[in-house]
Amino acid sequence: MTARAVLLLGAVAAAVVLSGCQTAPASRDYSAFQRAAPRSILIVPPLNKSTDLNAGYGFLSTATEPLAEHGYYVFPVAVVDEMFRQNGLPTAAEIHAVGLPKLREIFGADAVLYPVIESYGTKYVVISSTTVVNVTARLVDARSGELLWEGRAELHQGSSDGNGGLIGALVGAALTQVLNSSRDAAHPMAKLVNVQLIDRAGQGLPYGPYSATPGRLP
Repeated sequence: MTARAVLLLGAVAAAVVLSGCQTAPASRDYSAFQRAAPRSILIVPPLNKSTDLNAGYGFLSTATEPLAEHGYYVFPVAVVDEMFRQNGLPTAAEIHAVGLPKLREIFGADAVLYPVIESYGTKYVVISSTTVVNVTARLVDARSGELLWEGRAELHQGSSDGNGGLIGALVGAALTQVLNSSRDAAHPMAKLVNVQLIDRAGQGLPYGPYSATPGRLP
């Protein structure tokens, strides 16, 4: 056996040992969620840490469907947002500060979902662009204040064009920026992020009481 073959076999053996030492990610603890067994969920407007002013409504407009399809009653977000405004709470920060007893008194929700938008929108670097949506969320029992579930989801979508040379790439990048400035390029991704957040295998929400398989884990 050659020295090279010996080295290759040693590398393979080391890789096997290292892979065998890796531990599987810990499974999520759903015991608090199962005890609470929420049937209705109130989604409050998300805190927006991004620089995109469209982020809050871009995310919120796509948040209801995945939860409803998962088998929960979800309070209509447009009605909820207007009710907060009519009661002198126009910003997400003020709404997140409202006590759970008050929210339960007004809406009668079993649980409240608190989303936070970490990143949202498109960034441009010379001839390329990257659209990012990054969201975290906490689901809290409106009756006890106990944390029932928390999750995170993130998507990136990049684009670049070097096929037409530098001038063509610069023109293409400028056109892309103009088009994206006139529309919310991250909005389609927000819907996918909401689905990923709720439905991620082993980390998402259990199916609710109005689904065909209530209690089943994602």
